[in-house]
Amino acid sequence: MSDRETLGTLLEQHGTTYAEEAGIRLRDTPQPLYQLLVLSHLLSARIRASVAVAAAKALFAHGMRTARRMADATWQQRVDALGEGGYRRYDERTATQLGQGAELLLDAYGGDLRRLRREADGDVDALRAGLRRFPGMGPMGADIFLREVQAVWSEVAPRLDPKALQGADRLGLPTSPERLTELADGHDPAVLAAALVRAALHKG
Repeated sequence: MSDRETLGTLLEQHGTTYAEEAGIRLRDTPQPLYQLLVLSHLLSARIRASVAVAAAKALFAHGMRTARRMADATWQQRVDALGEGGYRRYDERTATQLGQGAELLLDAYGGDLRRLRREADGDVDALRAGLRRFPGMGPMGADIFLREVQAVWSEVAPRLDPKALQGADRLGLPTSPERLTELADGHDPAVLAAALVRAALHKG
């Protein structure tokens, strides 16, 4: 099987972004961008991606879909929603961090991550540094956010981070982001990145 066929099969089977899996209709507007920030935070913990997605869905189902609603929720409401999604190992610390992060987003950016984007002014490193200001958003969380947001923030694309390249290597594909993008035949780079990450995380 050629590299292009291997990648085509991967995209066919695993070409779903984590935002899409969590029910986030990603657009360049405050609510879905905030939801992606929450999801990226949850995905960055040492926990199965499926559990992080379920926890994000539970938070959103309980109304915590904006920074204001997250900040207004009680700590116990956040803990309960995380527990409902199976996110128990880190629920108490994460509930605190989500509350702090929501307050920071409201205070610094009026609840709107597009202001952070404008502040970064096309500098992806500055954007990454800004994301890392949020409690619990380490380098991995920032990478996850950027990997997914490239679908709507064009200055980030194409972004294939080390985890995505690890997936390419595991499949015997080239590990050059430019070559992988070329082989993907016009697929959304966020979809390409997510499929490669799923390959990296696949057990077996």
